[in-house]
Amino acid sequence: MSHVIPTPRTPALKIRGSQKTFPVRRIYCVGRNYADHAVEMGHDPNKEPPFFFTKPADAIVPGGGSLRFPVATADLHHEIELVVALSSGGLEIPADEALSHVYGYGVGLDMTRRDLQAVAKKMGRPWDMAKGFDQSAPMSELVPASEIGHPSAGAIWLEVDGVRRQSGDLDQQIWKVAETISHLSTLVELAPGDLIMTGTPAGVNAVSPGSCLRGRIDGVGEIEVRYRAS
Repeated sequence: MSHVIPTPRTPALKIRGSQKTFPVRRIYCVGRNYADHAVEMGHDPNKEPPFFFTKPADAIVPGGGSLRFPVATADLHHEIELVVALSSGGLEIPADEALSHVYGYGVGLDMTRRDLQAVAKKMGRPWDMAKGFDQSAPMSELVPASEIGHPSAGAIWLEVDGVRRQSGDLDQQIWKVAETISHLSTLVELAPGDLIMTGTPAGVNAVSPGSCLRGRIDGVGEIEVRYRAS
């Protein structure tokens, strides 16, 4: 059967050391998954179960690079995160089986129009336009779990124009990767091609046109983005 419009492209991420790519189905994001970030956002990390929001798959910017500054914001914030890529899925996945569904890992930026998010929070509205705008998810290539295992510790950091802004460790996550996958699978049926962005450490702050962002997770990879000044 023919289509009335061209078939939309399927976003995909490169695989380290391979000519193959990882096609992306959905992007799920965990909110406030590091205690220090929860505190800086005005929340008590000890009382909160995991919650999720989404980004459209075509918000991905594979490899980062030079980007235009987003429209409709005067307060764009950076959030560096471990990205989990699923090779299989299901419903109600037990935590002790969850890591068997992981293909690999990468480094991502959850770019956030914080001013739009603040208005949405105040008015009790969805975060979609604050989190899911164009080019809001720059991501590195993926590295297979078969090569690096399942990282549960390791430095995660981000610099803006050479100044360290965010610094933490994966072992500071409130909900570990296996727990996050298990909990999310009680809410939706996960599937191959799904990505999970697992939260960010403290230090989120604004970037400006012309800013250069460089982030890294030890043992996983790094991402670099520069916002064009014009």
